Amino acid sequence: MSVTRRTLLIGAALAASPATHAQDGGLSPMPVTEQRQTFKSGGRNITVDVFQAGPPSRRPAVLMLHGADGLHGHGQYLDAARHVAAAGYQVHLVHYLDRTGERRASFGTLFQNFQPWMETVNDALVWVSGLATTDPNRIGIVGISLGAALGLAVASADRRIKALVNYFGPLPHGVIAQDARLPPTLILHGGMDPIVPVANAYAIEALLRQQAVPHEVKVYPEQAHGFRGEAQRDATQRALAFLKRHLATSPASAGSSPLPAGG
Repeated sequence: MSVTRRTLLIGAALAASPATHAQDGGLSPMPVTEQRQTFKSGGRNITVDVFQAGPPSRRPAVLMLHGADGLHGHGQYLDAARHVAAAGYQVHLVHYLDRTGERRASFGTLFQNFQPWMETVNDALVWVSGLATTDPNRIGIVGISLGAALGLAVASADRRIKALVNYFGPLPHGVIAQDARLPPTLILHGGMDPIVPVANAYAIEALLRQQAVPHEVKVYPEQAHGFRGEAQRDATQRALAFLKRHLATSPASAGSSPLPAGG
């Protein structure tokens, strides 16, 4: 299986569950609207695909950060964003590779480009926080592989991130400061991952324990860089439940629209 195929399995995982979850709760999935917008980062236009269910309203936001395979021709990430939005979130799928003018991340320049991509995710966070339809007190990140590493780096330095879901991402050594504090974090990883070894999941867990940060870790022993079958469904349910637990309510958002009961 190619690296691209393994990475894209996450899209299928997220896309598979929310509609079923809504049906189990007796709810009908809400139609999701999509809009393409842009913001500036490093002098470049960065594309963001924005997904939201129902009419525009102030609600929790999720930044979704794709893997190294990029977004061109990969509908699975779009499907994933639509289904997370259907659970009650405003989802922003950030084309952070626009910053370096790439369709997919080049492994030869991965380390030198990591800092510009981090800056782009930070700029995306500033942009999203300023939207009238975003509750700035309820912002989360769902990161996949390379996107998960970027999510860790950004969330460690910005208290606006209230929840982080890390799908088989590496620990970005040398980027997270010693005195940094991560938000509540869910780690999902395959025990047989040949791309990002599962040791990364345990290293992140150790950091979270050291900081006494609420966290959950689920390692699927037989899975690789991406999940299939029951592991796929279980990971999806865990991710949505984790987001709901940490983003559904906020002391500063009493007037905001709550998540649907089945979200």
